[in-house]
Amino acid sequence: MSNSQTRILHLIKSLGRGGAEKLIPETAGLHDKDKYAFYCLYFHHRPNSLIDELEGVGVKVNYLPSSNFGFPWLINKVADYVKNHQIDIIHCHLPWAGVLGRCVGRMTGVKVVYTEHNMWERYHPLSRWLNKRTFGWQQGVIAVSEEVRGSVLRHYKPILKSPLIKTIPNAVNTGKFQKDLGGRDRVRNRFGIPYDAPVIGQVAVFRTQKRLDRWIAVAKEIAQIHRDVHFILVGDGPERELVEKSIGRGAFASKVHLSGAQEKVVPYLSAMDVYMMTSEFEGLPVGMLEAMSCELPVLSTRVGGIGEVINDGVEGMLCPKDYTEKLAFAASALLTDRLRRQEMGKMARKRAASQFSLKRMVSALEEFYMEVQN
Repeated sequence: MSNSQTRILHLIKSLGRGGAEKLIPETAGLHDKDKYAFYCLYFHHRPNSLIDELEGVGVKVNYLPSSNFGFPWLINKVADYVKNHQIDIIHCHLPWAGVLGRCVGRMTGVKVVYTEHNMWERYHPLSRWLNKRTFGWQQGVIAVSEEVRGSVLRHYKPILKSPLIKTIPNAVNTGKFQKDLGGRDRVRNRFGIPYDAPVIGQVAVFRTQKRLDRWIAVAKEIAQIHRDVHFILVGDGPERELVEKSIGRGAFASKVHLSGAQEKVVPYLSAMDVYMMTSEFEGLPVGMLEAMSCELPVLSTRVGGIGEVINDGVEGMLCPKDYTEKLAFAASALLTDRLRRQEMGKMARKRAASQFSLKRMVSALEEFYMEVQN
């Protein structure tokens, strides 16, 4: 470890395979190793965690067990860790870790950066209140989309010594996320999907925000018209039982394939022809950017930063949040027009590569770290 390196501590509640979590190893792998050293503290164990991926790119990972309401007892422990490892910047993710990091920053004098991944309106009132109460204790805030930045500013009014607030959109490693024809065949063989059958899918943590029961309802409408279509859902989570119940049994169930959580999702994205989302809210979904990078057109509700990425009718099609039935019509339009579907997929790849590349995001992060330090 060089004394000239800037030491960044990522502070996050858990290391499950959500978008916020996945970006930590993705970005750490591209940062300038001569200038930066990375550490990560997390507090809740999750299955299929990202620990191996973090350690694989040189991030030192430590676990401090805690309950949801146990963070006051963590402040001294995290402060000791920060002092012992000579941390220069605490980079927090999501409200719970944000509040903890700001308390530690106040105690140690270490600069704090917080990434806001979601809309404040969607947080639990207590989380929102604590976030707002401590928001001025940090030096920098990164919003993952302009919609998220607007949400922050609706609840937090900047004052003279307010933190620097900047939008740095989430991003995707476009070199890693490319269509893999061999992977496409393996996944389709695994599920018994015919080579030419159209496939609609999504990669997601199964939680209420994603409204996967609505996703299944839209899929049923599509399947009534397109008898050869199949569906793949990649992921797992607390809503799995609801997903299985919504799928039910019979002919439709035979067309829906649940892969479980996967460390490598490119083969599954490559097996799909269309990426569909029915989320109630989002910041800027990383899974959608990964799908675009794999040349998939996107059908989605227009929530959070999705409308900043998808030009309706160019890289995909959008619908109002509470009119998900419109996605069935959009899917039909693409399933009956292979050339349009493929052209839209190419435009999605082009958009991801030109505006949402991980290299671009890492460069913006390094500039922001420097701004906060100075």
